[in-house]
Amino acid sequence: QLRGLLSIGRAVLAALRGGLGALCWSLAPISLPLPLPLPGWRDSAPRPEREQEWDEAPVTPTSVNYHFTRQCNYKCGFCFHTAKTSFVLPLEEAKRGLAMLKEAGMEKINFSGGEPFLQDRGEFVGKLVQFCKQELELPSVSIVSNGSLIRKQWFEKYGEYLDILAISCDSFDEDVNILIGRRQGKKNHVENLHKLRQWCREHAVAFKINSVINRFNVEEDMNEQIKALNPVRWKVFQCLLIEGENSGEDALREAEKFVISDEDFDRFLDRHKDISCLVPESNQKMRDSYLILDEYMRFLNCRNGRKEPSKSILDVGVEAAIKFSGFDEKMFLRRGGKYVWSKADMKLDW
Repeated sequence: QLRGLLSIGRAVLAALRGGLGALCWSLAPISLPLPLPLPGWRDSAPRPEREQEWDEAPVTPTSVNYHFTRQCNYKCGFCFHTAKTSFVLPLEEAKRGLAMLKEAGMEKINFSGGEPFLQDRGEFVGKLVQFCKQELELPSVSIVSNGSLIRKQWFEKYGEYLDILAISCDSFDEDVNILIGRRQGKKNHVENLHKLRQWCREHAVAFKINSVINRFNVEEDMNEQIKALNPVRWKVFQCLLIEGENSGEDALREAEKFVISDEDFDRFLDRHKDISCLVPESNQKMRDSYLILDEYMRFLNCRNGRKEPSKSILDVGVEAAIKFSGFDEKMFLRRGGKYVWSKADMKLDW
């Protein structure tokens, strides 16, 4: 009799199990991670990584950095976006991608390189700046440049469409700039910086300075010079190694000799703590908190210490490509990635 009761119990449990399984499949088939290839997925990715990407909430490309060229006229020894190709998208294709990003929620675009003013003597980036402000009506359009190729005529033609111009300056000592590789010919980088500052003031463009802190400038005191230039932001980066770019066998640069410790970086920041526009970015903050598009409009994932590209947004769309960007939106907000970035809202004394 006991054996019969056990048999009945097993049968009931089996029926319940089957019914529950069917109910789960009928309620949520879409939410389960299916082992099917999706556009933009890398088939070589390990399974745990795929499941993590599937489970992550959708990312909005609020602020995007578009490195549309890798070519540069400087040879900065720590550069982590080196001239591995000479490819530049045709202008109309670049515009198409930018329009897709705007549709996906982009509010700020930053054009970088390489050196963005190399392409067509600055006309290429000028046309992109005008398109983004005039046609796409983006709240913020910015450029990062070494400043060596910018002419006053460019400001006269495109300055009204540009919110922020960031000039890279790692030292106010020309001998140090030469050691770093931030120089071409006899042009004085620091003198040129002051000239650009004045042009920005004349054409109502917010002026920003980017500095990479490394072994050659870590002991420098920049307080006086930065205060005199009075940028809206002084972005201070810790020298970062990216395998395949400035580190490793297949790299075009050897940045190991430029690297400083976290303690060295903190000492530099402490020396300049009274500068109100200082925005520090350690390696930890920098690695995962930027949405970077390369010259093919592929998002670059730096989480594993390399730049691993997604498929191009032009081929698979923004939503599919951005899944593989490695972007940490919380870190982006924590490092102050969202700020008053439209010059119309800055209320500056130009």
